[in-house]
Amino acid sequence: MPNDTSIADRPRVVHFVTGGFSGATQVAVDLCVAALHGGPFEPVLVLRSKPHTPMARVEALRAQGLTVHLVSNHWWHRMTVGELAGLLRELHPVALLAHGFPEHLIGRQAGLDAGIPVLIQVEHNSRERYSPLSRWLSRRLARHSAALVGVSEGVRESLLAQGLPADKTVAIPNGVDLARFPAPGGEREAGIVMSARFARQKDHATLIEAVARLASQGLKPRLQLAGTGPLLSRMRSRVASLGLGEQIAFLGHHGDMPGLLGWQALYVLSTHYEGMPLALVEAMAAGCACVASDVIGVRGVIEHGVSGLLVPEGDVQALADAIARLLRDPALAARLGAAARERALAEHGLALMRERYEALITRCATTADLATNARV
Repeated sequence: MPNDTSIADRPRVVHFVTGGFSGATQVAVDLCVAALHGGPFEPVLVLRSKPHTPMARVEALRAQGLTVHLVSNHWWHRMTVGELAGLLRELHPVALLAHGFPEHLIGRQAGLDAGIPVLIQVEHNSRERYSPLSRWLSRRLARHSAALVGVSEGVRESLLAQGLPADKTVAIPNGVDLARFPAPGGEREAGIVMSARFARQKDHATLIEAVARLASQGLKPRLQLAGTGPLLSRMRSRVASLGLGEQIAFLGHHGDMPGLLGWQALYVLSTHYEGMPLALVEAMAAGCACVASDVIGVRGVIEHGVSGLLVPEGDVQALADAIARLLRDPALAARLGAAARERALAEHGLALMRERYEALITRCATTADLATNARV
């Protein structure tokens, strides 16, 4: 929403997130950068630094005018909590949004120690490595939090399954900058793209095996894999062992995903679990026909047979069959791609996501003010 008030005169909101530039980081960055150009709050981004935090990207954000702080990634989280609490006392934000695990535990504890009036957890995944201690801490911090946000309805349900309070738990779906994805035009190559980090959450292995099986059906589509990560070398070795080196390309970090998606027919997200995958939404916005694993966080985005195809997690043959179906029926692929784009434009824009977060923060801040005035 436009706001003519100087950014320095707005109440400050801090977003705390990992410095690993994951999907959670991207959501926090997108919200902060969008708020720079108007709205009720001044955004500040605080990153928990990692050995691989790309400082060039941090400096690029600062060059846009965004205030970015880094706090240390201590092995003992209590030290990070203390460092962050000291920074929050200097910043005096009206609200702190702590994104992802374990950052939402670290961030909210620091916010509680610093006396920040509004604490909001943002859960970005449907499956996290909670220990009994971290589950206990999550429930304790929930009592002091104004809201708990799941980035999809599936993630909201996973929060409720942990026993967190239903009256504080809401879903705000992730959004992307739709302006980066113009209306498709021209013919698409009958190829496949998957953009995802090479990590255990994602299931590149099943997709690679599915492409190998397509050869027995007389289909040899080109597969382009964008991304980096710890399992990259393992996937390269698997491709080589299957003799698919000329068919499957590893792109690394790709600087123009809208351009790549805009001329490829199919996008595949083979995965074990999700929160709400930004890469899938980007492919939908680009008008790709999408095939994805039927897991929490995906099934709320893709409607099977309407805006894409869903296949059982880890099922090589089902994935191969779904890809073959779309390759053999370009008209079906075009219909699914058009429906996917329509859904992305209607429900997953950055502007809508930002409006929903700003409305939540405003509501929580107003409630906190009323509670303070009542005590006075």
